[in-house]
Amino acid sequence: MRIRSLFRTFALVAAVGLGAPLAAAPAGAAPHAAAAASKRVVVYYQTQFNGGAYVSPRAMTDNNTGVTDVVVGAIHLNGDGSVALNDDSPDSARFDQMWSDLAAMQAKGVRVEGMVGGAAQGSFQRLDSDFGTYYPRLKNVITTHHLDGVDLDVEESMSLGGVERLIDQLHTDFGAGFTVTLAPVATALNGGGNLSGFSYDALYRDRASSISWFNTQFYCGWGSLSSTSGYDGIIQHGVVPASKVVAGTLTNAANCGSGYVPMDTLTATVSSLAGKYSGFGGVAGWEYFNSDPGGTAAPWQWAAKMSAAMR
Repeated sequence: MRIRSLFRTFALVAAVGLGAPLAAAPAGAAPHAAAAASKRVVVYYQTQFNGGAYVSPRAMTDNNTGVTDVVVGAIHLNGDGSVALNDDSPDSARFDQMWSDLAAMQAKGVRVEGMVGGAAQGSFQRLDSDFGTYYPRLKNVITTHHLDGVDLDVEESMSLGGVERLIDQLHTDFGAGFTVTLAPVATALNGGGNLSGFSYDALYRDRASSISWFNTQFYCGWGSLSSTSGYDGIIQHGVVPASKVVAGTLTNAANCGSGYVPMDTLTATVSSLAGKYSGFGGVAGWEYFNSDPGGTAAPWQWAAKMSAAMR
């Protein structure tokens, strides 16, 4: 559950759910040799401006942290037909430096995905009910800004048929190598409740080969990485393999009301998971700008710590 203010909307916790021709891929969408197929280091990048000051993600490649994926968010499809990246158009001049920096990271082998949805409601309901109107708007953002993939953070009710149609169309338009991830809460992958309405077990059984991996939220009451037990439970559930379960965690205690795991404990858990599962999917951090241990002065250190923990 991701929200612009960094704090969760706890009202969402009460909303637990039940269980054309191939187009050329965008310039950034070619497979990157340096981007790992497992043991990924995924960093969410939603706060691009902190107190008015631009927060560049390039330190993650300047410092050789091992980051594999940067997920820029959040993309919203609005009821008036507009598209927003947080509070502004993705084409706004205020994002010019950001897109340039992300392109420089792509040139060094990092994938850049766009996060769609999150705690703000409406984007997926619109894609579900009026796909012909809203999907072309999302497609335009992907093409214009050369995204390597999308992260579908469905935190509102959507039909199983609707999310499958979206995944299918993305691969039709951008090719089989286009990255399509989802960001369920951890309980969604072990047969428990979720925020998306559809069953993730059913989705995975229907579209396993079309889903690159899951950036799984082990925080805010939906799981924990204080030990390996929550992750183990997903694998023991027997539907999604470890290679497609990326363990999502908070990078700073301020980023959610609960679920932050201190760095020493987190690195121990991540190291254990990497040792236990040879194809361990990796780690995702919410979010970049204030990541510990470096904080706002050196947020890139979090990715470096995670890379080291998985060696």
